Amino acid sequence: MMEKGTYSYKIEPRDVDFTLRASLVSMCDYILQAAGDDADNNNFGVRDLNCEGCSWVLLRMGVEIFRRLEQYEEFTVRTWVNDVNRMMTTRNMVVCDSRGETVAAAITQWAIIDIEKRRAVDVTARADFSHVVRNEPSPIAVPLRIFAFEPETTQMRTVVYSDIDFNRHVGSVKYVGWMYDMLPEEIVMYKEIARFDINFIHEARLGQVLRIGMSNGDSSMFEICSGNGQPVCRAVMSWKESGLK
Repeated sequence: MMEKGTYSYKIEPRDVDFTLRASLVSMCDYILQAAGDDADNNNFGVRDLNCEGCSWVLLRMGVEIFRRLEQYEEFTVRTWVNDVNRMMTTRNMVVCDSRGETVAAAITQWAIIDIEKRRAVDVTARADFSHVVRNEPSPIAVPLRIFAFEPETTQMRTVVYSDIDFNRHVGSVKYVGWMYDMLPEEIVMYKEIARFDINFIHEARLGQVLRIGMSNGDSSMFEICSGNGQPVCRAVMSWKESGLK
């Protein structure tokens, strides 16, 4: 069986918030970086797909945070693929601190698109996964399927240059930051993220005006829509007490 890909990183000052611990944005960023690093090392990364006029896009992601890493902590991300079909692949991650203790885990689901046509293509026809698929279960529950809801508060945002990634649409972690920016102080100050799920539905492009909607209850729910009401993505953040005063 193929060995898991293992990648080492360190929490830098740019990755932390006012608590001097890694933000959800930075953890999602490292998780996605490990996915890209492993795909590159196994010859089906973005650069390989670009040669065929294709690229990877993230469909859904679920992340559970057990302990937030502190500034300058070194950590590893172990990653493996355990499912591939025509529509998508499922890639898993386990994040461990320097003592080998699991501090976070994630499941990511990916599709391949034709860059010019902006349409999904057959994953199995564009890359060979036979040497990397492991018959090993995912470390956490699969990403939630999130349905439409009526938001309590909304905010408008125009997509600008710094929001755009190499696929010429809004980068995945940009959405996470926008959502966090809407949270009330009592959540940001006194709650800890326990689980984060996000569904990507349509891409957002440069110059689009988006509406970010949020509702807070036991969890915080988000929906980002384009100007004509078409959903771009939806997410749920589940919380636990932080213990900080």
